[in-house]
Amino acid sequence: QVQLVESGGGSVQAGGSLRLSCVASGYSYNMGWFRQSPGKEREGVGGVAGNGQPRYADSVKGQFTVSRDNAKNTLYLQMNSLKPEDSAMYYCAATNRVLGWRSLLLASQYNYWGQGTQVTVSS
Repeated sequence: QVQLVESGGGSVQAGGSLRLSCVASGYSYNMGWFRQSPGKEREGVGGVAGNGQPRYADSVKGQFTVSRDNAKNTLYLQMNSLKPEDSAMYYCAATNRVLGWRSLLLASQYNYWGQGTQVTVSS
């Protein structure tokens, strides 16, 4: 069992930046960030495998950067040029399942989830 704790969310004006962190209680090969707004499905934002290879949703390419520090069992999400449509609850997820690169953004492939951290972007 892996516990995940997110932090770094908050309120920011459009164009601002936030950095989310997710500390895991143990190592997981695949980790990812997902977000969910009221009335919408949870969507993958960025994921990274243990080899460091990331994958991003098309909607955040060039805007968000996902990275991990394996020594600290920590996953990060740097979010720049934030827009009101980026407002959501952001969740960290992890799994030791063998995932293909294309599966890094599929919520169904992850079996450990954090409680989420809220990001609100005002115009």
